[in-house]
Amino acid sequence: MRAAIGEDVVRDLYVVQAQTLERVAEGLGVSATTIRRRLRDLGITARRRGPACADRVSAIAWTGDLAYAVGVIATDGNLSLDGRHLNVSSQDIDLLETIRRCLDLRVSIARCSRGGRCHRIQWGSRTFYVWLLGVGLMPAKSLKLGPLAVPDDVFRDFLRGSIDGDGSVVTYRDRYNTPKNPKYVYDRLFVSLVSASPRFLRWIQLSVLRLHGLSGHLTVRESPKHNDLWRLCYAKRESVSLLKWMYYATDLPALRRKRDRAERAIEGATWYRHPLSELDAR
Repeated sequence: MRAAIGEDVVRDLYVVQAQTLERVAEGLGVSATTIRRRLRDLGITARRRGPACADRVSAIAWTGDLAYAVGVIATDGNLSLDGRHLNVSSQDIDLLETIRRCLDLRVSIARCSRGGRCHRIQWGSRTFYVWLLGVGLMPAKSLKLGPLAVPDDVFRDFLRGSIDGDGSVVTYRDRYNTPKNPKYVYDRLFVSLVSASPRFLRWIQLSVLRLHGLSGHLTVRESPKHNDLWRLCYAKRESVSLLKWMYYATDLPALRRKRDRAERAIEGATWYRHPLSELDAR
């Protein structure tokens, strides 16, 4: 019976509207136990009883900064199994500082225990943790991540955060065909996002297509010893259009080095053959 209760319905009633478990059960004509078990099936942690927690969760409103932070957490963050703590690890301290500003955190940036250039921020918030579960995140999400409840009006902020977390903006000069003709030199630009979850990337792909008309290309790198790695890639004119869409203002939260690369790529994009001397002069 509980399997027939749609995920979207449960998330809307219990997480977005912050109705009590008993109220949701009454509205759907089932028992509270059935709803509690359905929440467990979907990886949604049940709130503590009482209106206070529900009020705090429902008070969290989507903004561009919040959507960006959720994008980083979805791709490069972690929800602890204790139901309260979250952390984001990165070699880019700039990214961690941006997350602190977006979420108004007062925690310090610490070096990861495994050493190297990795740093992290970790904080605890039962309310925010529960809200993220309602959005569609969960602990140990790498292989299970699927569509998230991100509003359309802040989706490009979420996408920018996702690419800053586990994506790339790559530019290079392609001289592969110069043995055939010295004029065959191309500027290349790729914007990509990788994940071990094809459902997550497929949702991203369909959302970008629906909201901005870009199709992208989804591929997989299979591995017999490790999990398959999926890659959503935008190239040529689509890559330029996607970057302009994501970086729609000058004061947006973003990883500086990727934004700088994107701006240089947009400014220099031409997408036609150049004489070799002209390219070298730029």
